[in-house]
Amino acid sequence: MFSLDPEVIQLNHGSYGAVPVEVQERQSELRAEMERAPDRFFARLPARLAVARERVAAFLNSSGNSSGAAFVANATEGVAVALESVPLAAGDEILYTDHGYAAVERALRRRAGESGARLVRVALGDDPVAAVLGGVTARTRLAVLDHVSSAGARLLPVARLAGELAARDVVSVVDGAHAPGMLPVDLDAVNADFWVGNLHKWAFAPRPAALLHVAPHWRGRVRPLVVSYGDGFPDAVEFQGTRDYTALLAAPYGLDLLERLGLDRVRAHNTALAAYGQRVVAESLHEAGLCADAPQATGHPGVPMRVVRLASGLGTTKAEADALCAEILDRLGCQIKVEPVGLLRLSAQIYNTREDYDRLAAGLPDVLRTRRALLRTI
Repeated sequence: MFSLDPEVIQLNHGSYGAVPVEVQERQSELRAEMERAPDRFFARLPARLAVARERVAAFLNSSGNSSGAAFVANATEGVAVALESVPLAAGDEILYTDHGYAAVERALRRRAGESGARLVRVALGDDPVAAVLGGVTARTRLAVLDHVSSAGARLLPVARLAGELAARDVVSVVDGAHAPGMLPVDLDAVNADFWVGNLHKWAFAPRPAALLHVAPHWRGRVRPLVVSYGDGFPDAVEFQGTRDYTALLAAPYGLDLLERLGLDRVRAHNTALAAYGQRVVAESLHEAGLCADAPQATGHPGVPMRVVRLASGLGTTKAEADALCAEILDRLGCQIKVEPVGLLRLSAQIYNTREDYDRLAAGLPDVLRTRRALLRTI
């Protein structure tokens, strides 16, 4: 069903996903069609994109027609479009959280530098609603929130937060990079000003593919990052001449496959398996004194990503996190993700089994002991 390397145990679906073979084949057919008659393919492209967009919007429960959303390459691009579209001035405040994605934070810093706005970073703590709303002031113009955070695999109550922010006249931008396919997303219920989600992570689409959904009162003010042939929203954002659109056109086939497999069945399998993986890995590291967490499964039951906090000093910088991932892959044959805040993140997808996590748990303590010893000599 997938073309993953059989020599590698893939436990990092949350980063790049994995495209099912039948969806790869459909994209290949689309590319072949494009090369057979490029003029005809691009002439018909806007209408075909609208059909694909309508399918994805319906999957995400947007009651509006396809004019309320636009395809973009990924969630980072979608957030960048939102930042470009919301006017900011010196003295305005942009609120974001300590769970935000690093690339999005860099975009926020650039936008703040250009506009003179001030960045306000809030720690989510145990009560994300109180944390976010406690950071709002009379100068807060914009708030950027994760639907599911990348680093901590944390599910936020974005519908409630978007409503509370709207009542305070704060523009809400939701980075839903992980949400499509992972969760039963209801865009009508979320009702954020801007929401963007990747389709190439948990929705089985080819890369890159994402959907940006924009509230009606913002659609006439959206500013595309590249000025090209498109006019108005969504065309100005979506259509940029000769870019490769085959991943977007193939995205509905990933959704079709998910629905044939059974969305509830896939989600139940993945979340249960992620919880098992977290528990056995945490237990092995706790016994070895290499884990800062108690060895029980914690986290939201609907999220098929879980984290284990490593002992102090392990994986706390990007260089160390990358080196640790490389050593785990080299020695154990397991592809995992270490966030550079000392968090080991595990994903679960239908190609995984309990034995995958057992293998990681059995070998990981020795790898971490080696890394700790090495760090002490530096």
